Amino acid sequence: MAFLQRYENPPDEQLKKLLKRNLDTTQSVTKQVSAILNAVKEEGDAALLRFASEFDGVTLSSLSVSSKERKAAEAEVDDTLKRALSQAYDNIHSFHAAQMPTGEQVTVAEGISLSRKVVPLDRVGLYIPGGTAPLFSTVLMLAIPALVAGCPEVVLCTPPGKQGTIHPAILYAAELCNVKEIYAVGGAQAIAAMAYGTQSIKAVDKIFGPGNQYVTEAKVQVSSTTCAIDMPAGPSEVMVVASPSSNPAFVASDLLSQAEHGRDSQAMLVVQGEKREGNEFIDRVEEAIAKQLAELQRTTFLEQSLAGSRAFIVPNLDASAHMVNAYAPEHLIIDLGEAEDDALLEKVVNAGSVFLGPYSCESAGDYASGTNHTLPTNGWARSYSGVSTDSFIKKITVQKISKEGLASLAPTLLCMAEQEQLGAHRSAVAVRLGEEK
Repeated sequence: MAFLQRYENPPDEQLKKLLKRNLDTTQSVTKQVSAILNAVKEEGDAALLRFASEFDGVTLSSLSVSSKERKAAEAEVDDTLKRALSQAYDNIHSFHAAQMPTGEQVTVAEGISLSRKVVPLDRVGLYIPGGTAPLFSTVLMLAIPALVAGCPEVVLCTPPGKQGTIHPAILYAAELCNVKEIYAVGGAQAIAAMAYGTQSIKAVDKIFGPGNQYVTEAKVQVSSTTCAIDMPAGPSEVMVVASPSSNPAFVASDLLSQAEHGRDSQAMLVVQGEKREGNEFIDRVEEAIAKQLAELQRTTFLEQSLAGSRAFIVPNLDASAHMVNAYAPEHLIIDLGEAEDDALLEKVVNAGSVFLGPYSCESAGDYASGTNHTLPTNGWARSYSGVSTDSFIKKITVQKISKEGLASLAPTLLCMAEQEQLGAHRSAVAVRLGEEK
């Protein structure tokens, strides 16, 4: 059975179509999300409770998760998972702690001192998906850099399950990261609550976290008027660059690990080599996909995702780099051999996160190696970085200028103000130097 549509070194005029993602936000989604946002903005908690019944099928007496529920979750998480979360926490914390910047201090001229003050965001909102799978790993990926940055207030929203409760692993991970303010709210309505605020949920300064097309659209809409967001992160995707000598089972597993996220996910394969060898390798990859697929769950998502995935055969390193940078993948796995891996990495300018070599599986980054898994999708890696400690801070520039420093800079300031015909700007300098009263 063929899972991947094949293309041999397609010309540039075809690439845009061939590299198109599986999902387009339709006008219908835009309107639905806008209606949800407006309802929450106008009605507050009442709208959130109504949407919980309509979308999640639960009747909630309270949106807030109590300390009793949070503490009870610890007993429901088995010791093996607790140890796994502990190791993941340590690795993620170490990597993100190393990212914490210190404010620069520079004296550009005598009497002119410049610096930057690093300040954590005051109140941040974390959205944790919980629909098709409880993404407790995302709690670590978002809450740890917020903790490292020193954000005073962290709020977490995640959809309630059918019993109206939150998955215990999500609550346990939140406890590890000292997140105490948790609400059983999901979907676009959670984004609205964090952006606008309700009777129960105080508005935040910036919203973080992945989600489906409704969550992504909600983030985009609130970001244009009300609240900052990390990025417009949508369905997950991977691009694997391999050679005919790569292990087909490894490649198949990487494609499937992304395809299982959801029907809108995408798994792209680039095989660098001759046409005949490339096609033979893709045959072996598809055999491995069929074998592994038979042992997996979530087959509906896997098959639908694979139907929108593709395989490309390209002749050389430059063609591989061109394909990668044109697609700008969320996850990029490079498995060409050590020397070629490094050579391709040098040419990569558009990617969310890169995994080098046959043993750097994307699952490591998703869970516990230490890098962040909240990454730009849908080509946004051309202009966005993934979430990091930097995402949770802001930098304020500071300058201190002495009278002598201003005097030495004055000719430049006066000249530029005069040429821009901004008299008040000129006067602000001149009055300090006694040239005007």
